[in-house]
Amino acid sequence: MAMVVAIVGSYRRGGITDQAVDAVLEGAREHGAKTEKIYLIEQRIEFCRNCRMCCQIPGPERGECVHQDDLELVLQKLEDASAVVLGSPVNYHNVTAVFRRFMERLLGYTYWPWGKNLGPVMRRKVRAKKAVLVASAAVPRFFIPLMTGAPRALKVAAKMVGARPVGKLWIGAVGSAPEETLHSRVRAKAVRLGHKLA
Repeated sequence: MAMVVAIVGSYRRGGITDQAVDAVLEGAREHGAKTEKIYLIEQRIEFCRNCRMCCQIPGPERGECVHQDDLELVLQKLEDASAVVLGSPVNYHNVTAVFRRFMERLLGYTYWPWGKNLGPVMRRKVRAKKAVLVASAAVPRFFIPLMTGAPRALKVAAKMVGARPVGKLWIGAVGSAPEETLHSRVRAKAVRLGHKLA
């Protein structure tokens, strides 16, 4: 049975990004998958210190971080999953700060020893997991990949956890009211994307 784990980088529950992620997970469940959703804002995830201790030992396994926080459990769930959903609203032209904090801590999936200036190298080349990427913004949908860094950030995070995107959902023209409901057409697309993850 497929296991789909969603990471939500929103600062509040029930917003457009959260609703879209819920719809993707609903679609996965319709095709028999088990699902779990993790709100980054509810996890204790420290800032990366850029000490690169997690990058020094070679091998295919993720390097160990010096921080002792909730990230280890989150990453273990992602590693055990067969598919992931990564979602974040767009704030100041990119993913939220809480998603960025999470993303920077994924460096342990690379090998980058001191003295080697070639940059980080992925420990594992194969990306066996599937991913759906979700971003919402006040700008029209087609501007999200043109005017923001959110799509690239979500793609990088997916790559780091060993996933390849099989679908993306850019939701534009949101944020005009404190409480909004996901448009039925967008919701239907999200459900269909969830079918691809099961």
